[in-house]
Amino acid sequence: MTVDSILTIIKDIIDICLVWVGLYFILKSIKNNVKFTMLFKGIIIIVVIKVLSDLFDLTAIGLLLEYVVMWGPLALVIVFQPEIRTVLEQLGRTQLLGRHKVLTISERERIVYEIGLALEYLKKHRIGALIVIERDTSLAEYIDRSKKLYAEISNELLVAIFFPDNPLHDGGVIIQGDKITSAGAVFPTTVEMKFSKRLGTRHRAAIGISEESDAIAIIVSEETGRISIAINGDLNYNLSLEEAKMLILDELKPKKATEFEYEIEENEDGDEND
Repeated sequence: MTVDSILTIIKDIIDICLVWVGLYFILKSIKNNVKFTMLFKGIIIIVVIKVLSDLFDLTAIGLLLEYVVMWGPLALVIVFQPEIRTVLEQLGRTQLLGRHKVLTISERERIVYEIGLALEYLKKHRIGALIVIERDTSLAEYIDRSKKLYAEISNELLVAIFFPDNPLHDGGVIIQGDKITSAGAVFPTTVEMKFSKRLGTRHRAAIGISEESDAIAIIVSEETGRISIAINGDLNYNLSLEEAKMLILDELKPKKATEFEYEIEENEDGDEND
């Protein structure tokens, strides 16, 4: 085997890897975008019908689908321009190496504990709040347009931010890792018709940011004090405090954590306690 043939094989491997990485991020973005998921399903259905029409020699439907396949891509770009732009923006915001800080078990429990105390107070006093926890998709775009804090997470600070007399209480808080990065953030509201028209701006903003990213969006209703959490475009409505804390803790776990990693973390926590 010559040097040229080895270089050719290496280039082919790199080429294939790049294609798979591109497909991975595209499919991941499609999964996180509700509208684009529906569009993708529609394309799959059209392709299946086209294959069946060719297989069973269905002339009329086959001719119609030929025009659809011919002019479909141009029509999709024109009609679904906002959705395509959203997916491209998601690819640009996604952190290639995952979340900037992988939290240990003790850090996750402390964060949930502090958020839980804040939610308990906000719920009891019916103070509206929107807390967004960043995961793999970067929220830098929204952080840049909000008031930067970069402070340790504490229930006292969260309550103070959302207190009615605070000028930042109408916006959302963004949490990165174990820090409150910013407050007063403004997020896009969902346009999905499946949600009740009675939902307020906070709930729609929470759903909107969960559609555009993989963030965890926690809402406290100002009118009822109910706690809800939006994840991946779905709204978990009217959760109890314990249900909310368990859901947040579960969603903060590393996606590919192994039992071995958990054992290491537990041993480290045990050594610290000793």
